[in-house]
Parts: sequence; structure tokens; C-alpha cells
Amino acid sequence: MDEFKYMEIVQWAKQAIIERGLLAGDRFFSESELCNIHNVSRQTVRQALMFMEREGILRRRQGSGTFIQSSQFEFRKPNFTVGVISTYFSDYIFPDIVTGIERVLSQNNVVMQLATTSNMVAEETRALEAMLAQNVGGLIVEPSKSALPSPNMALYNEIGARNIPLLFINAKYAWSSFPCVAMDDVAAGRIATDHLLSLGHKKISGVFIFENIQGHKRYEGFMRSLDGSDIPMPEKRVMWFSTGEQRSLFTQSRDRVLSLLEDSTAIVCHNDDLAVKLLDFCKQQGISVPDDMSVIGIDDANMAKICEVPLTSVRHPKQKLGELAANALLEMIKDPASQTEDCFIVPELVERSSTAAIGSRITKALANANANANVNAIANV
Repeated sequence: MDEFKYMEIVQWAKQAIIERGLLAGDRFFSESELCNIHNVSRQTVRQALMFMEREGILRRRQGSGTFIQSSQFEFRKPNFTVGVISTYFSDYIFPDIVTGIERVLSQNNVVMQLATTSNMVAEETRALEAMLAQNVGGLIVEPSKSALPSPNMALYNEIGARNIPLLFINAKYAWSSFPCVAMDDVAAGRIATDHLLSLGHKKISGVFIFENIQGHKRYEGFMRSLDGSDIPMPEKRVMWFSTGEQRSLFTQSRDRVLSLLEDSTAIVCHNDDLAVKLLDFCKQQGISVPDDMSVIGIDDANMAKICEVPLTSVRHPKQKLGELAANALLEMIKDPASQTEDCFIVPELVERSSTAAIGSRITKALANANANANVNAIANV
């Protein structure tokens, strides 16, 4: 499987540099040559080249090729391989999580084999079977559709029976006894809602994903915050969606979204991806953010900083989470008898421009009116 191969290419490349006596400035193999040598996709080769660029071994020049940056590196035969199964890899917060895992494993001379599932249970089955066939020394898994019953329970039982250390990240199945490293999603939902309450909002809606346990926990935090403020929560202000609906939510479910917003002054979004799409939707509908509607996301992805109205968000620990997970798994491998506990990292709020005190448009209008009145008064003196 291509996505498992890129660290093997890294090890092969290091050995090739040493055996061929390549020095800084020498040309290295092209992407096409590496694809042919290893019989893998261009994406897999690019993963390997990106990794070696980060290590300072190679440098790619657009239009010229790939060159040796430094041949002064330590080459050690890897101790063993750890399989990492993530729902996604190429965007959002996932590259930072995988980078954290990769850094710790690399420092400990451990090869990482990466597979992605696109949050599809069948892809998780495929990845687990492939990892088992390759006799990995341990597994870090982000479960697919973690709030739903999993048909992969037999595979996880086999992993346990074979005493392969396994650790979940971001979420875990309710039935599983394997440990988990994750952001405290209950705290994330509560922090987001507490922030809106502190700004005077009482009509607060929430939109959450239903097939991942993170959505259930973020909803739990959302509800705890409202309950603690004695604010009744009408069910009509909560909307559930699936990952498959996320791209088309504001087109195919336009009326549902408008109905949700009609009686709200603020909204908690399951994640930043959804929140940024909501910002665009509000603009199309003539709803001013944050004057008419305050919007808050969760995860603090890169998109939160660069969207037209910078997004207030609850920061996911991302790279720190990956590093903690990798260190915890290495401890489990080192001492199989150890009892690894679940680790939940409490996130922090990042305030930007998408949230404001209730009635901020009226407040601004009054301030402008007062300022104009003062200017007129001075002019008449």
C-alpha cells in the first residue's frame, strides 16, 4: 500500500546517499525516477521528499529538480515500525498531529507507516489488516465514525490477543479498553459556549457532527454551559449533520440553516471548517458577523486566522497531542505490563473578530451618533 511506503523510501534514500558518496549540491533522483524504482504513487514519493527536506537532507528547486542539502546525517537501521491510521492527512489540523507523531518516532529511530481512512469504516478495515500483515510493533489509530458501532471489533480483539500496543487519538470507541490521547472535547464545547455567554448572548445555537464521538462530547460541553447559566435550550437550536453533508450543508440544507439562525444571536460550530462555511453563508444572506450573529469554531485551524472575518476558536493541541501519543505508545512498547491511562488535554480560547457582545451593531450606532453629535456641537461653538 503506497501510503505505508514513504518512510521506507526515506531509509532507502539515506542509504543510497551514503553508498553513492553524494555530497551537498549533487543532484538526487527525480520524483519520476523514485516512483519507478519503488513502484509507488507520486504522492508517496512527495511525502518522503518532504520529510527529508524537513530533516535538512534534500532541497527541491522548482523547475530544476532535487539536490542534496547535507550528507551529514546519522543513518541507523530502524528499531521497528509503528503504524499510524488517521482519518485524514493532507489538510486541516491533521498534518500537525502527524508531524508531532513523526517527530517523536524519528527521534527514537522508529519508522512510521501512515494510512488514511477518510473517516470510512471500510478503509479502517483495510488499513488495520495491512498493518497486521506487516507485523507493526505498535499502532496509533484515529477511529472512523467513532460514535457508531464498529464492524472492526474482531480486528481490535485480534490486536489485543497478539499483544500489539495500540493507542487511540482524538477519540475512542465506547467499547474499547485501549487508551486514548485526545483534546478534552467536553471542555472545548463548554469553553466556546461560556465565551458567548460572557458576551451577553442567550439565544445560542449549536451545530455538531453526529457520527464522531467528538461531536457528542462538544455538544455535552455546550449543554453543560447553558445548564450552568439556567438558560433553557430549545431543541430547534441544535442541528446535527454527517461528515458527508458538511460540504453541501449550506446549499442542500439552506432552509434548515436559516431556520436555525432566525432566532439566534450566536452559534457554536462543531469545527472551524464548518464555521468558515457559515461565515460565507451569512455574508450571502446579508447577515453581518459579528454584529448580527456571533460565530465560534473549534480546533483553531489555519483557516481561522485568514478568513475574511478572523474566526474566534477553541485551540486544538494538534502537534502536542501527536507528540504525547507517540511518547505514550513508545512507553507501552517498552513496558507491555504498564497501565496507560487516557489523556485529555484541556484547550484554550483564541479570540478574534467573529464574536462580539450582544447588540454590538446598536452599540456601535449609538457610539457613532454620539461622536457625530459631539463634532456638530464643537462646530457650532
